[in-house]
Amino acid sequence: MAETEVQPLEINDALFCPHWKEVCTECPGFDTREENDAYLGWDPIDRQGIECEPAILTKDGTYQCKKHGTPSQLFPMPVSLQINIDISVDCNQCYNWKKILTRARAAAKKAGKK
Repeated sequence: MAETEVQPLEINDALFCPHWKEVCTECPGFDTREENDAYLGWDPIDRQGIECEPAILTKDGTYQCKKHGTPSQLFPMPVSLQINIDISVDCNQCYNWKKILTRARAAAKKAGKK
């Protein structure tokens, strides 16, 4: 990852910008595809960056994806957050990076064959 002013958010061991993107045009030089592939033990490839489902903070201080959280107990985390946070989530549908990155890598390889 290039040296940037933006600190990544760590969500289930994958890194994203405060805009919930692996590659962000709003955050200068922000690209964590290589780090996220390496975490899973894979060599980096040229693939599309993934986007993370935005997380929300519950009343008990834990984070959950907005898609599967209960709206009455949630409030949004500010996009301007510039600190490194480890977000603990239980949503394996939204934050199953091995499955999501496997699909992204397969799509990149398929696109390269055409």
